[in-house]
Amino acid sequence: MSKILFLTTAHRYDDDRIFYHQAKALNDKGNKVKICSLSSEFQGIVDGIEVESYPVLEKSTEEKTKVFERVLDSYQPDCIICSEPLSVIAAKKFKKEKKISIIYDITEWYPSMRMVENYAFPLNIIHAIKFFLIQLYAGLISTHYIFGEETKKFPLAFFFPWKKSVVLPYYPDDVYIHQNSKKLEPNKITLCYTGQFSEEKGIGNFFAAIDSLRKKKPELEISILLIGGSRKEKDEKYFSELIKKYKFENIKIGKSTSFETFTEAYSDADICFDLRTMNYENHHCLPIKIFYYAASGKPVIYTDLKATRQHLDVSKFGFLVDPENSDAIANNILQYIENPELYSDHAQNARKAYEEKYNWNVIKEQFVNFIKINTIK
Repeated sequence: MSKILFLTTAHRYDDDRIFYHQAKALNDKGNKVKICSLSSEFQGIVDGIEVESYPVLEKSTEEKTKVFERVLDSYQPDCIICSEPLSVIAAKKFKKEKKISIIYDITEWYPSMRMVENYAFPLNIIHAIKFFLIQLYAGLISTHYIFGEETKKFPLAFFFPWKKSVVLPYYPDDVYIHQNSKKLEPNKITLCYTGQFSEEKGIGNFFAAIDSLRKKKPELEISILLIGGSRKEKDEKYFSELIKKYKFENIKIGKSTSFETFTEAYSDADICFDLRTMNYENHHCLPIKIFYYAASGKPVIYTDLKATRQHLDVSKFGFLVDPENSDAIANNILQYIENPELYSDHAQNARKAYEEKYNWNVIKEQFVNFIKINTIK
């Protein structure tokens, strides 16, 4: 039995990837597993996994580092899995003393645009370079890598090609999937958007496409299902302006749900959308909910991003689109309405693709074995 410690700053201890997939898989194999997070308050044991979490995300780097160092000293892990550069750097001293592995799980594009958006030119460039160098330093300290996507291998796999790595996508475990493949009702459609209500994530593009659809087919009964919310004041203002602008009649807004109930929350949806902006960062980040929509048997309409094209063939269960071309997106929706057999085929293909390729059981053993062979006792 090995003692595995997850360290994360920005992710909650009950993050779907860390807790519900990775930690549970390792725990089920007889390992002793602990998660330390800096974004919420909780200490205890959940499903056999020890959790020590503190709400210190906004504290200084020094204070956050001390929390990690204290947990490392008390837990004495055989292997550390880190989710951000700070957690890697905080574990540097312990790694050197105990000669154990630090496995860096790269799931975020770093540095992201949101990290430098509050800085004016040229400070935004200077800070981007600083964060990039921090990422390289974390890559140097780490002994192994887990990449969430092929498109996130740069720069670490480029600068440190000799370090062992594995690509571990965000495939769902079927135990958390509520399957509800539907058949379209005549002259009715329910369109769904989940996540952040922000311009960058594409809520405006989603509304524009629906507006185009209702103009093309005024007699169509359109229902809109939104699940999520705005995180920033500017996003709340942007969303409020959209609501006033479009004045949709049948719109239901639900709050973000727990991970276990997420797929139930959108079970009434006919089509699920992600129309986020096309930019360099988004092209390298795979919108992971696509796997959950597919598992639920939902056709999708998604922004045509490089990461999405590289990781899965969407054409069998949806459309990849220019998110700003609302007329073309409306025409894609109309294809389903005017050809219910196409919709049914895509709904069945979505679930089939998940069962055959995009489920957690396909990659779980690969992950567990990667941790096992790279754990130094």
